[in-house]
Amino acid sequence: MFQIDRFGRTPIYEQIIDQTQRLIASGILKEGDQLPSVRALSQELSVNPNTLQKAYSELERRGLCISAPGNGRFVTADAVRLVGEGLKERLEELQKIAEELCAAGMPVEQVLGSVNAAYGKEIRA
Repeated sequence: MFQIDRFGRTPIYEQIIDQTQRLIASGILKEGDQLPSVRALSQELSVNPNTLQKAYSELERRGLCISAPGNGRFVTADAVRLVGEGLKERLEELQKIAEELCAAGMPVEQVLGSVNAAYGKEIRA
């Protein structure tokens, strides 16, 4: 479910948060689904449990999961909506990047080519 890039620039706890958000946004993790336990995920990924606890605490703070003492952590009913709201902010970032690329003279076809590649299909301006 999770894949860690130990040599990347992104801290492991942030990778866990990002991947969890993607799993929620894509519908793989749904409301009420249980997240892997800190202990099990720690062993599976060979990651310090404190690192995973930090990621899970942040997911709880963001309202994406809730802890049920003795039972684990579960995806909340609002998780999809909350992830979507966060992605709207990313869309604003994308617009700023596009404006910078435009100002630098980057051809729109090249920019759309990158977007097309991300979506896996052709989008026309």
